[in-house]
Amino acid sequence: MPKASAKRSIECKKEQLIDLVLDIEKYPTFIPYCLDSKVHEKKEQDSLLLIVADLTIGKGFFKDTYKSDVRYNKKKDSIYVTNLDGPLKHLENNWYFKQVDDITEVFFEVDFELKNKFLNTVMTKSFQYGLDKIADAFQKRAENLFKNAQN
Repeated sequence: MPKASAKRSIECKKEQLIDLVLDIEKYPTFIPYCLDSKVHEKKEQDSLLLIVADLTIGKGFFKDTYKSDVRYNKKKDSIYVTNLDGPLKHLENNWYFKQVDDITEVFFEVDFELKNKFLNTVMTKSFQYGLDKIADAFQKRAENLFKNAQN
């Protein structure tokens, strides 16, 4: 299964970065390979924010939509994502946030497997590169949105 992780230090408040990650419907405007997104359900349960959403990912001839279960744990400042439906056989995606002064450190790890064995092999070879591009997109978006808001 392809596994990769990324860590970034971003000049913003932790809550701002968490809100950015949870704003799934805006992903197509700044995340590479994200063609569409849709939130089906969003509800609060104790210290959790529960979201069910679709992401359509694509590049070249490959385009597919998968449904995911997103759980934001407010007490732990973490987001846990698993797949519910679509081309993924397995998805485990974790986000961890930690604020130090005016910098928020975000650690993001993904472990997934596609149902299509050929595509899974192709993705394994370029997955860290793709994840770095996605992490860079989140960092750039956060810097654009929040850099001047710190003052």
